[in-house]
Amino acid sequence: MTSYFLEDFAIDQTFESGGRTITETDLTFFSMLSGDWNPLHANAEFAKSTRYGERVVHGALGIAVSTGMLHELGIFHESVIAMLGFRNWNFLKPLLVNDTIFLRLTITAIEPGKSGNSGKLGRRFQLINQRGEVVQEGESDVLVLTRQGAQARKSQHGQPAVSGDHAASA
Repeated sequence: MTSYFLEDFAIDQTFESGGRTITETDLTFFSMLSGDWNPLHANAEFAKSTRYGERVVHGALGIAVSTGMLHELGIFHESVIAMLGFRNWNFLKPLLVNDTIFLRLTITAIEPGKSGNSGKLGRRFQLINQRGEVVQEGESDVLVLTRQGAQARKSQHGQPAVSGDHAASA
């Protein structure tokens, strides 16, 4: 995996993760973790009577999986400072058990910081299912190091900019 720094990104640049199939176990574990046992997620008989005809996976699980897929890309391993949040996240289609999804990440904005050591990236997340349908999408800004900033951090701490996992689920 190759880390990208601020100057390595371009507006409209896209990255795609590998696919991941959402399982029954994912749905159950997320219900347990979140405490959300709404019948739409947890009651197969109830869900048959809904417009979807089956249980729907929690929308928040899609957000969580997207951050894992982002990590898989590896592009922020050594450059991330902090994720600044999610906004305008929309659930466009239902996410169902046995759907296979992948993340398409598009760079939407690049704003260098005043110090020259970091800057802000705008990003659009799209979760796409096996039928090519965008099931969820939203935006998230992230602060990342420039190469100069990474070198300064490395010199200061004697180690890579970020070791192991990324801060705040970049």
